[in-house]
Amino acid sequence: MRNRILLALGVASLIFAAVGCQRPRARIIAPQYDRPLAPGQLALRKITNPVEIPDFTDACHNLANLSGAIDNSLDYLQKPSSERFFPYVDITHKHAVRSLMSFKDLLKSGLTGQQLNDAIRRRFDIYESVGCDDAGTVLFTGYYTPIFDGSAVKTVRFQYPLYRQPDDLVKGDDGQILGRRSSDGRTIPYPARAEIENSNTLAGAEIVWLDDPFKCYVAQVQGSAIIRMPDGRLVTYGYAANNGHEYRSIIKQLINEGKIPPDRVNLASLMDYFRGDTALVRQYTQLNPRFVFFSRAADSGPRGSLNEPVIAYRSIATDKTIFPRACLVFFTTNLPRNIAGQTYIDPYAGFALDQDTGGAIRAAGRCDIYLGVGDEAGKLAGQTYQEGRLYYLFLKQ
Repeated sequence: MRNRILLALGVASLIFAAVGCQRPRARIIAPQYDRPLAPGQLALRKITNPVEIPDFTDACHNLANLSGAIDNSLDYLQKPSSERFFPYVDITHKHAVRSLMSFKDLLKSGLTGQQLNDAIRRRFDIYESVGCDDAGTVLFTGYYTPIFDGSAVKTVRFQYPLYRQPDDLVKGDDGQILGRRSSDGRTIPYPARAEIENSNTLAGAEIVWLDDPFKCYVAQVQGSAIIRMPDGRLVTYGYAANNGHEYRSIIKQLINEGKIPPDRVNLASLMDYFRGDTALVRQYTQLNPRFVFFSRAADSGPRGSLNEPVIAYRSIATDKTIFPRACLVFFTTNLPRNIAGQTYIDPYAGFALDQDTGGAIRAAGRCDIYLGVGDEAGKLAGQTYQEGRLYYLFLKQ
């Protein structure tokens, strides 16, 4: 999941509008959602004024699957390797664990609504993301797990592969991509996407074959895929590694060239635009140097960067270099929902766990919400592009 990014990213930076009836057209400068933190600046600030603490009441009426998501985070925090990412500011590893266990106890208490809201405010300190503007503004996007037809062997129909992690890829102790092991034992930068694809250097490392090259790219962007085999079996292929290059969106280029109107940038329109044109797919996707490798998952469910299952609306992806892993969050934004075939954008407030990483989800002003599996989740993900607020909850010391 570490690499997926909402395919509509970049649209906001291309919006122009007229200001005033008689004035010349002026460019509206969009928020810089990926603005990096200043040196020494923290992504979270502790709320000390009770007036600034959000109201959790609405979210306290919707608690389905939350306990299971907390268990997934606790499973991750039981691994000794998780301890190296703490303390986070003044939050120790043990404090993070106690915070999740205490919140789970609240869920078991049977409290809901206003009563649960009051209990949370009594027991927990609230930290808010500084956002992209030091005022808490966060851009929320969506991601999902697609289901594509595929085959374990190359056939006339299935000719486009996903690849397993190559043997010469070198990782650090924390999973960081260091590069490629050369024949003389040195570690050198791993090739970018264009070189990998044009040189066929990964021949023999194919793990599964799909029927469309752009579907392979979507799987890489999303970071995982469920493949429907010819016999009907569903097999999950999850993220294993990448080539160490930064993600670059292809959307801005498509819009600049007038290939796709900004208001039609969604997965369906992109699939239609690239369908069956291998040369066109390579022309644009090779603008993105990052390349993703896969492994077959042990079970049928998608997993996040913590190697724990992700749950729709209960798992989010953030920049793990600045946010604490596996911890409890609360967020408010507007999200799409489908009612009788019609899509509505409504206010949403909910609890989730920070269990995933996005290749393009960088800085304190970005958050990606996992929306589920399949086409319906994909449609919703493609329409998720809203500002909101992001909070982290930790047990009071």
